[in-house]
Amino acid sequence: MVDSNPAPATLPTDDTWTLANAKARLSEVIDRAQTGPQVITRHGKPNAVVVSVEEWARKVARKGTLAEFLLASPLRGADLELDRVHDTPRDEMP
Repeated sequence: MVDSNPAPATLPTDDTWTLANAKARLSEVIDRAQTGPQVITRHGKPNAVVVSVEEWARKVARKGTLAEFLLASPLRGADLELDRVHDTPRDEMP
């Protein structure tokens, strides 16, 4: 039996798109990005990823301050003896 509505040969497999295909089907790339990252390749190599705004916000959200990170270090309270190198100062550049 022949499928009456076969998918065009230009549709990507998985969630990977060639640059030309992504440009031609940008709306579809964006729609699919709502459910998962879309990889765009250039010259056969992964070059960019399109993700939803929600995914991007989750990835870049700050997860605390530097002070909180340092205070949570497993090395906090460890009695480390660090030797400082006492080299001569570097020459200043003109």
